[in-house]
This record gives sequence, structure tokens and C-alpha cells, in this order.
Amino acid sequence: MHVIGTAGHVDHGKSTLIEALTNTHPDRLAEERQRGMSIVLGFAWLELPTGEEVGIVDVPGHRDFIENMLSGVGGIDAALFVVAADEGVMPQTVEHLAILDLLEVPSGIVALTKTDLVDDPDWLDLVELDLSETLEGTVLESAPIVRVSGKTGEGVGDLLQALGDTLSIRPPRPDLGRPRLSVDRAFTVPGFGTVVTGTLLDGKLRVGDKVVVLPGGEEGRVRGLQTHRKKEEVAIPGSRTAVNISGLDVEDVARGDVVAHPGTYTPTRRFDVRFRLLTDVIKPLTHNVHAKLFLGADETLARVRLLGAEMLLPGEEGWLQLEVPEPVVALRGDHYILRRPSPGETLGGGVVLDPHPEYRHKRFDEHVLARLDALTGGEPTDILRQVIRSAGVGQWLALLTESSLDEAVAVEALEELTGEGFAVLLGAGDDVRGLVGHAPYWKNLRDEFVATVEAYHHTHPLRSGMSSQELKSQAKISGRVFGAAMEKLIAEGRLTQKGPVVALPTHEIVFSPEQQKLVDDLLKEFEANPYQPPTIKECHQAVGEEIYNALVVLEDLKPVSSEVVFSSDAYQKMVAGVKAWLRENKTITVAQARDQFDSSRRYTIAFLDHLDAEGVTVRVGDLRHLVRAA
Repeated sequence: MHVIGTAGHVDHGKSTLIEALTNTHPDRLAEERQRGMSIVLGFAWLELPTGEEVGIVDVPGHRDFIENMLSGVGGIDAALFVVAADEGVMPQTVEHLAILDLLEVPSGIVALTKTDLVDDPDWLDLVELDLSETLEGTVLESAPIVRVSGKTGEGVGDLLQALGDTLSIRPPRPDLGRPRLSVDRAFTVPGFGTVVTGTLLDGKLRVGDKVVVLPGGEEGRVRGLQTHRKKEEVAIPGSRTAVNISGLDVEDVARGDVVAHPGTYTPTRRFDVRFRLLTDVIKPLTHNVHAKLFLGADETLARVRLLGAEMLLPGEEGWLQLEVPEPVVALRGDHYILRRPSPGETLGGGVVLDPHPEYRHKRFDEHVLARLDALTGGEPTDILRQVIRSAGVGQWLALLTESSLDEAVAVEALEELTGEGFAVLLGAGDDVRGLVGHAPYWKNLRDEFVATVEAYHHTHPLRSGMSSQELKSQAKISGRVFGAAMEKLIAEGRLTQKGPVVALPTHEIVFSPEQQKLVDDLLKEFEANPYQPPTIKECHQAVGEEIYNALVVLEDLKPVSSEVVFSSDAYQKMVAGVKAWLRENKTITVAQARDQFDSSRRYTIAFLDHLDAEGVTVRVGDLRHLVRAA
């Protein structure tokens, strides 16, 4: 499925030609029909001799409506560049050609229209020669020129054949599994509700899909899909698509909004770009000016920050950081155009390099400029290298989206980067679908984790380790990154984790001689009276809370309530004694358990309640029964 877009000077016969090709007049406003010129985008489709159905976006040619034109030429596969034979190359011919060049439209066909108005064959040859010279050095330099008349139909068949030949060598739009549709129209259909139209990119949409409208975040569900007025269950990348969305009011959608699956794209208010200033602009581009930004079908005002240069002269290229007042959806590799607001003039354009830079750059930072240089024309490994370095650590799918690389190509590049030690895979089994980290970032994070736990051991030598929640809080990273980092550190043997406690594998609780004497004296009291030993409060008084907790960690002591604690040996004997009693007698009372161990009611109740909580026994009235699983 492909989409072509018209371009050319006003009144050079674009809409008439589309009607001759499709039997559909693309002008949909009464004012357009009356004035004989397109004001807003028009849409149609045709079937090529190859059998392929092709969508057509007809754009305005008049200078006053050049900005409407810009909202329609993004995402087209080929340009149908229209020049009238009776007038030849005109001002908007040149401006439209410059825009197609900036957008790097991959292919095109030139239609020399209104040939029925020219009787002199030499004039046609002269116009065609002038046109060929104008196209030199542009994306349409090699485009075929077809003489045609939309009024008489002469040459229409040749034009259709040329369109078919040109598009037949264009690969289909890639399906990256993350659909996005930049909205060029939103309206209401009685009985159906909100409908939006645009060219679908990067993935399929299906009836029933949950979608979100960005940047606002309003959610809905795909109720119906149409391509060329035919109902579809699935819309494919590269198709002109109408999407009927339930749960959404038409007021929730504006031209330039992006319809996507939830969670696949993150709007941005700042992004880095490569920029080329056109040769015929009025004056150089300087830092900190404002310009109209055209990205997809979106139009907004952008603050232009010039990087690495004091100014750009006409025809020069450079890097910019663009800042917009409201978030937009931008991906690496997206094309954009900048226009001066007043007087209206196309300044230039280029491609998005980094849609999510972390900071406002220092204008002459060598590291920033080197990174942008690598992103400008790098191989897939260079592109992914910069994306990973910028992120530090990130979810693979997010990095893939930001790189704008085909997944198979990106995975191959990632394998190369991990092989050379630049990138590190984090998560279960080093799954590429998990997290990817920049190796220096990972090393710093790893060393920080180990150093933090080591410092904790030094400060609290009698504790088994540090709370994992406290470690995460100090690291100041997301739960997903923390979990993946801990998993890798444990797998590498750098840390251990038991329950919520994290420790170094080499950590041992060791008492000082003075502390050991206190411990020995306390444990002798437990040996002397194992079933009515000191309480927890008395233990705290005898050795201190820190040493007591250490004895619990070392499993020398076993608390059964907030007050009662036994030595581990006495505890095991009591558990075994109660189980043996119950196997023989079926039930046990508090008094029977007290007498069995020559204990007191206070200790016995605490112990039996503990067995209930542990699932060893179950209490029915005043009797305990053995739980069979125990």
C-alpha cells in the first residue's frame, strides 16, 4: 500500500489531473470549487495498471496555503510534481520542490500538465528542458517527465504507467509493531461518532484495538477502519486510513495529534535535529529565534537553539535543538520543516536525531556535537550506540523506538555492542526484551550498589544486611531498573538477598570479645531454664537490642511473640514434643502443653499461638489439632 502526494504551483492543474486519474475531484469545500484552487488537503485514490490501489493527497499550491500543503506531504511514498506547460517553472514550483527535497521524498513523477493549451512542440521541449535543469540536484532529478492533459485525457495512461513503475520498486512501509497515525482531519459521522484520518505508519491497527491520542492522552477503542472507503478489519502501514474511535469526542482530537497504541510513544517538548537552511532565504539563521515547526500533520511554534555555530548562512547545514510550548510526538528519523512566521518563508528542514535529549544543551559542547555527528549519518551500530549512551539504561522496546531502526537490524547491532562490551543486557536470562544498559553506566551502578551495602555493613556489623527498599531509595532509580540490576548482581555473585535483606556474600556477623561475653552469659540463662527463659525485654537489657537481633539472625534465638523468645534448641524440642503428643492424643490444651515442658501459662500460650500462625496447629475452642500438612 502506497500514498502519493501532489505538489506544484497554484492553478497548474493538480486537482483536475487527480480527477482525470481517479474520477474523483479532491476539492471538498464549496469555496475551493468556486475559486478553482485547493485551500485544504484533498484526498482520493486510484488503481494502477499493476492492480495496486494508491492513496492520493492533493495539497494546495497557492502561497497563502503553503502551510496547509506541509501538513499533507509527510509520510508519502512518492511525489506527483505538477508543472503547467503554458507557464513552466513558477515561484511555488521552486518552493514545493525545496520542501520535497528537505523531506527527502523517496521518489516521484513529474507531470507536465495543460499540454492541450500549447500548440508549439518547440515550446514544450523548451519548458521540459528548463524543468529538467530546475530538478537537477534534487530528489526528483531522475524522475520521469510525462506530458499530460487533465482536460482531454491525453497522456493519462502514460502517467498511470509511470506511477506504477515508480511505486513498484518502492518497498512496503515497515511494520514495526508500533502504529502511529498523524491526524490530518477529525470529524463526526452521525451514528458512528468520532472519525480521524491520516497516513498510518510503523504498524497495523485492528478493529478493537485500544488507542490513545497524543499528546493529550485521551483513550478510546477502534470501532471501525476504512481504507479508500472500504471497511477493513486491519489497516496496514503506508495506507491512508480512516479510524472510527469510540469513547472519544471529536473535540478531544486536533490536527497533528497522533493516534497510537497506549505506552508506545512518549511526547516531547525538546528534541535535537539536523537542519539545512535553504539557499534563497532572506537572511541567515541565528540562535534563539522562533519559527513555525511542521512535523507530520502538526504545526506549532518552536524556539530554535543553534548548536555549534553562531549563525547558519543560506545553503549551510547544522544542528539545532528545538523547544516547543506543548508536547509533540517525534521519532528519530522523522522529517520536519521550519518556516519564518512573518514574513512567511520556508527556512529549511531536516531530520530528528534525538527526540528525548535529557537536558538543554550547552551550545558549543564538544561531546554533544560529536554525538549529534554520529547520529546524523551513522551506521545502525553508531545510531544505537548513541541512543544507549544517552539513555544510560532503558527498556529495549523504548530504545528500539527511539532508534527508529528495523528490529532485526537493531538486534544485530545490539549483539555487536554487547560483544564489544559497550552495552550490557539486564534482566531474566539477559533477555533482549528486558533492559539494556550502557556499560559505564552499569559499572557505576554496580559499584555504587556494592559500595553502599559495604558501607552499611561497616556501620551496622551486627545486622544481616541492608533493606532492599533502603538500597533502592539511595540508588534513586526505577523499580524496574533496580530489580534487573539486583538480579544481575546476585547472578554474578556480587550480592546476596534473603527476603528483603541484601548483603555482601562475604559478610559475617562477628562479635567483639566484650560482646561475646555478654552473649555467652545470656545463652547460659537460656540453657539453665529453657522453657521459661528471659523475655525479649530482658534480653535487650542484658545485651542490647543490636546484639539480640544478631542472635535472632544467627538463629541462636527464636522469638515466638513480641515478648517471648526461646533458644533455637528449646524451640525445636517444643515443636517436636507438641507434634508427637498430637499424633498420639489428637488434641492438646494449654495446660497439657505447659505441664509437658514444665513451663508457665504465659510462655505456653505464646508458643501455641505461634504454632497456629505457622500452620502447624489449628485451634478449635480450647483445643489444638495438628494440621495434617505439618
